[in-house]
Amino acid sequence: MTSTSIRRAIVPGLAVLALALSACGAGNESSASTGSDGSGDSSSLSGTIAGGGASSQEKVQAAWRAGFQGENPDVTINYDPVGSGDGRANFISEAYAFAGTDSALTDEEGELSDAQARCGDGNVIQVPGYVSPIAVVFNLEGVDTLNLTAETIANIFNGSITTWNDDAIAADNPDVELPDTAITPVHRQDDSGTTENFTSYLSEASGGAWSDEPDGLWPSSIKGGEAADGTSGLIGAVEGGDGTIGYADFSAVGKLGVVSVKVGDEFAAPSAEGAAKVVAISPPVEGAGETDMAVQIDRTTTEAGTYPVILVSYLVACETYESEEEAELVREYLGYIVSDAGQQAAADEVGSAPLDAALSEKATSLIENISAG
Repeated sequence: MTSTSIRRAIVPGLAVLALALSACGAGNESSASTGSDGSGDSSSLSGTIAGGGASSQEKVQAAWRAGFQGENPDVTINYDPVGSGDGRANFISEAYAFAGTDSALTDEEGELSDAQARCGDGNVIQVPGYVSPIAVVFNLEGVDTLNLTAETIANIFNGSITTWNDDAIAADNPDVELPDTAITPVHRQDDSGTTENFTSYLSEASGGAWSDEPDGLWPSSIKGGEAADGTSGLIGAVEGGDGTIGYADFSAVGKLGVVSVKVGDEFAAPSAEGAAKVVAISPPVEGAGETDMAVQIDRTTTEAGTYPVILVSYLVACETYESEEEAELVREYLGYIVSDAGQQAAADEVGSAPLDAALSEKATSLIENISAG
């Protein structure tokens, strides 16, 4: 698994950027808490913690916060969707109590070691919280769906294919009337885990058509196209153009056209079930520690029913915190996220793939160990 290099700039104005949900209802001694298992046990949790990172988690974090804070009205959870790279950097600098990232922490660029140093005597915990397809989205008048191979997608985004009626596109879409409209690829300009997962797919599945190394930052070698900030910025740029194409978390697609990608002998549309099946057949990252649940996504699978353009978005935290209040809030909130209740809230809100039972159980056991050092 490749990693992006660390960008340490701390995002200013966390309070302004935070998308906190206000605590609703007056707190009282009998208020219910989800607990780390989402069971609704009685609790007197209170306080505020800040987290942030992957913008792919923006909508699902809103659902998680609503569910958790609804049961714990004296708690405020802030989540800043600043991108995976800044999320990891802000966690390492201790600006965030936890982070969301679409690219797992690794030691290829020293991030894992830096995070371990931030966590002191306790280990870094990295667990999957959100599994979702990455949709290749487009805006082309009169066309709602297209079939594209990984090679064709790579050649669109590297600038080799420039019009929508190109022979490579037409070959897989014989029943679609394709205009000669110019193609405008739209990519993320921020340090993005979605970009790293998307370019990993292109690198591994396109048969050499994509020559750049996967990274959270769009390759500087590729000229042209349009850059946009964050998931919402990319979607807005694709919506606002004609002949535009981009990539984004499936939850953000809206009314845009969606590509079905070649898997084996068939074309597969993005789906939660297809994403979950890929995760199920993907091995753990080689050499991962006992508290690290990162997986090596199998992006070249030809197995029926899979959709390999996916992201596994992780939750990053420490086993130990200086403050008992901070440790308790991180433990209970992240425990809710990986619980059946939290995963169902995500599925209901954004159509994500719930963690399977084995992954959920392991993630819960790691999170339950969070305490004050």
